[in-house]
Amino acid sequence: MFQQNGLSLDQAPPLSVILKFFFVASLFGILAGFLILFYQNDIFDSNSLGAITLVHTLSLGVMASFMLGALFQMLPVIAGVVIKSPVRWSWSIQIFFILGVISLLLAFNLPHYHHLYWLASLFLGFSLLGAIGLMLFNLLRLSHHSASSKGISFALVGFAFTIILALYLTLSLSGVVAGTYYADVKIAHYSFGLFAWITLLILSISFQVIEMFYVTPPYPTLVSRYLILVIFLLLIVSIVLPQVSLLVIFMLFIAFGVLTLYRLTQKKRPLSDATIWFWRMGLSSLILSMLFAILYIFIPLGWILTISSIAFVSFALSIVFAMFYKIVPFLTWFHLNAQGYFTAPMMHEVIHPKTAKKHFWIHFSLISSLFLALLIPQVIILSGVITILSFGWIAYQIIHAKMLYDKTQKNGEKFDMGTLQ
Repeated sequence: MFQQNGLSLDQAPPLSVILKFFFVASLFGILAGFLILFYQNDIFDSNSLGAITLVHTLSLGVMASFMLGALFQMLPVIAGVVIKSPVRWSWSIQIFFILGVISLLLAFNLPHYHHLYWLASLFLGFSLLGAIGLMLFNLLRLSHHSASSKGISFALVGFAFTIILALYLTLSLSGVVAGTYYADVKIAHYSFGLFAWITLLILSISFQVIEMFYVTPPYPTLVSRYLILVIFLLLIVSIVLPQVSLLVIFMLFIAFGVLTLYRLTQKKRPLSDATIWFWRMGLSSLILSMLFAILYIFIPLGWILTISSIAFVSFALSIVFAMFYKIVPFLTWFHLNAQGYFTAPMMHEVIHPKTAKKHFWIHFSLISSLFLALLIPQVIILSGVITILSFGWIAYQIIHAKMLYDKTQKNGEKFDMGTLQ
């Protein structure tokens, strides 16, 4: 997977840093399942309390946790960035992040307690802007940038803008500011959160990991060099000229999805593991989501937006799961191997490929049930149960990996370098 000669133990953050972020994400994912059971079909109404609560549970609690954890690991690999004192930074970020997400979710559901919005603003602003600043500071110090490192920088700037807009919204709801521009800021907040942060980050990482993981031809230079910049500039233009700008952005996302699916057909490794299934599902979902988003521009009906939203959730989670099943087994093996344990478990012993395939079908069933619930409302109960199962599955894999790691450190045997001289 990652080239070991490109990553040393000194560069890589401790395994616990990554696993903590991923485990918190899985817990919020389980919470999302219970929220689906509680709000049921209200989640399909984009203006409902249930939809707003679930969207922020997924986008913040799940996606932000997974993606920040992945960045702690991938920045040394993709960009050669070494974050100093990663344990201290990760604890500082996570404690305030968790408090912030919980405060925000409670604020949505307890509107009379305005101070909860103020607390959410404080905790999330400190943790997320702190994490963004930490990573951008190290990225901007690089003398040479790859397409991925440039794209990650743009995605982080987009995330910062998303958080700043969110702070205006939460402070408006808490009564600290008047909220004169609340409606316009809310639209920009969603656009930058979904497209400048989540989508651009996935695109940026894919420029390197698709070729690295699956041995495909590289992306065309025109795409890897300019696509992220063009989309980011169009998102800025969309603040004043939304329809035309978003239409072009959606078409570019479709083109990227088609191109990447084609690249995956050119892979030189004949075997297809579950991660490539996740990538194919995610990219297909991106194309579907953007097609319905384009349709919604011309025919603004609620069910069209709902289909686009479900497909976007499928896109984001599918790619996150694909990365999870690459990162966790490799890191568990890498850290133990680098410490000299010749009894370190192999990657397939940390998470077996069949385990990942089972999760793929659980995930596929979840997305299918959400679409089916649009026609048969009672199916939403099944969607909630499968969501809990899906993220519970992830949580178990993290616990299993950590237990294997701790067991090897406690009882494993190391190479005796003295006998090799």
